[in-house]
Amino acid sequence: MSLTAFSQGWRASSRIVHSATRSSFSTSTKLGAYEDTIKNLKIGKHTRVLYQGFTGRQATANAKESIAYGTNVVGGVKPGTTGEHLGLPVLPDVRTAVKELKPDASAIYVPGNGTVAAMEEAIENEISLIVAVAEHIPLHDVMRVQQILRTQSKTRLVGANCPGIINTWGRCRLGFQPLPFFKDGNIGIVAKSGTLSYEAVASTTRAGLGQTYCISMGGDILAGTNFVEALEIFEHDDQTEGIVLVGEIGGRAEIDAAEWIRAYKKRTANPKPFMAVIGGVESPTGRVMGHAGAWRSPGDATAREKIAILEKEGVVVVDHPEKLGEGMKKLLAGRSSGAGGKAASGPGAMQKRGYHTMRTRPTIVASNSPTAAQKRTLILKPQQALDMLRDRGVKIAESKGSGKMLAVSIDRSKRMPAIVASPTSEPSQMFPQSRRYEFEYGSNDASADEMITKVAERLQVSDNAKPALKELIGNLVDLYMTKEAQALRTNIAVSETGEIEVTDAQFRFDDAAFRSSKRQQDIHQLRDIESEVPEEVAAEKEGMAYVKMSGPGTLGTIVNGAGLAMNTVDALIARGGHPANFLDTGGKATKETIKASFQIVTSDPRVKAIFVNIFGGLTLGDMIANGILLAFKDLDLKVPVVVRIRGTNEADGQKLIQESGLKIDAFDSFEEAAERAIKLANDAS
Repeated sequence: MSLTAFSQGWRASSRIVHSATRSSFSTSTKLGAYEDTIKNLKIGKHTRVLYQGFTGRQATANAKESIAYGTNVVGGVKPGTTGEHLGLPVLPDVRTAVKELKPDASAIYVPGNGTVAAMEEAIENEISLIVAVAEHIPLHDVMRVQQILRTQSKTRLVGANCPGIINTWGRCRLGFQPLPFFKDGNIGIVAKSGTLSYEAVASTTRAGLGQTYCISMGGDILAGTNFVEALEIFEHDDQTEGIVLVGEIGGRAEIDAAEWIRAYKKRTANPKPFMAVIGGVESPTGRVMGHAGAWRSPGDATAREKIAILEKEGVVVVDHPEKLGEGMKKLLAGRSSGAGGKAASGPGAMQKRGYHTMRTRPTIVASNSPTAAQKRTLILKPQQALDMLRDRGVKIAESKGSGKMLAVSIDRSKRMPAIVASPTSEPSQMFPQSRRYEFEYGSNDASADEMITKVAERLQVSDNAKPALKELIGNLVDLYMTKEAQALRTNIAVSETGEIEVTDAQFRFDDAAFRSSKRQQDIHQLRDIESEVPEEVAAEKEGMAYVKMSGPGTLGTIVNGAGLAMNTVDALIARGGHPANFLDTGGKATKETIKASFQIVTSDPRVKAIFVNIFGGLTLGDMIANGILLAFKDLDLKVPVVVRIRGTNEADGQKLIQESGLKIDAFDSFEEAAERAIKLANDAS
């Protein structure tokens, strides 16, 4: 099968499975590129904000907060309706709203799977900036939106699956960031993780620095705006004096940022200082850590490799966001005194020594279940993957072997699907020996043949293997597109005569296509729940993400937010703790989610103490504390619990726990809370 054939086939089926793709998304006569829209991120008092899905419950609550903050909301859209809401006009469609209200930006709060259609409508009507906060948008729907964005130069996307974007000086918020922690100041923050970004905001506010912009990249596989694009805004913003990056495993956004920082420092006499925190240092290989994009595809760097690359460019990397505020104060002082913000003689050097000379961290890996299902990903058993290929006529070897690696995945930086090839299949050699070759859905035979030649060279195979290689790639890409896969990885053996056999396979599929849109039911039915870890299944039923760790596992963790959960596990291990699990309750922490979390965590007999690390953003700290106390009493917990509450009403929440008389310790400081939790777990072991 040629690349042309499967590309055209997917495009035809896409129009049936999804919605009809519009023939034109820009009326502009100027040919430009998506990069031209980076300037659209410069929001402020001048920004006229439209709400799509304006009259819904979440949009209404959010709009009230944003208006009170000072955001210039000019109205909204409710399909087929003309009227008034919150004293502002409601119009029946985006085209009418653009004509009458002349918005500069749109906040999309359309419920269900209507977010994609809302994004397409906003792009079609050339709204300069759109912000999509929704989770669980199917990956291949997002890829279609990304392809549309690449064809135009009017609209910029922030999101999806993110808190949005905020400019403090201009009092402009598009998203659901918890406003009490923000303070107009001089630090620009760009983050993959929402909750970790709130920690960064709180830390810089406590240090008296405040923020300029906080731009969310989001935790999905494909982001509308990435680190480099946000950094370009920070570079030219006179009020931004220091820059913070919040990264994690998955993709190469942090590496792209490091390369940008290197070039920036070469062209700048007195560069702005950079700090970062990277989540997922201790994340088990191959697992999805809460965020849809928090997993390593073939060729991705590890979190440790990302840290080393950033540090090489002078970025001060800390192991907890609580350190960002005071650390940035020191870097800014060094810059003001003429040190140029270089980390080598300041806190960056201290951090580097502390990071790399600490005692050897315990190695923690996840349970061995190959089908462990998690939010947003379905991983098939190797035999199931091989059977899918066999059904397509692909030759399967009788025995497994190392061989070479060939995969179809995503180039997250270029926001396109890609062929990934490596002359070796050894995971330790995947980076940097693998190469990505991105492709459009409408590839022609000439470009396909050129790519096949490049892939063959990377695999180090002779020309006589090209026909078989082309056939295999055609089958993989067709499977990738028609079944909405995340990544299809194969190990292959190539004979001297040019025959190719697949020796092993790992297939990952996006289960959001089924969960949100009821597509790909046949793939979803391949899931074998009986073979999965019971605690992980129980957590999924409650809307939470759980990964059971092997090893001593004496300390249970309960955290709200995937990035914060990754960082909590990393930081506990760095301090000598032994986490039994990764548990992300999601963006909220109610009595129900906390109670379910306690039940799941304590079902593991290894757990001797529980560490609850909650950042109260939209949920108030005192409400969280009451939920913890009620859950503690209902379950009659016997193991000691340590709680760190930060965020809105944090003091009230800590006081409630401290005065409860229950076997619970409450702290504000992460360091103190972690030390106490580790001691309790170790003493009871």
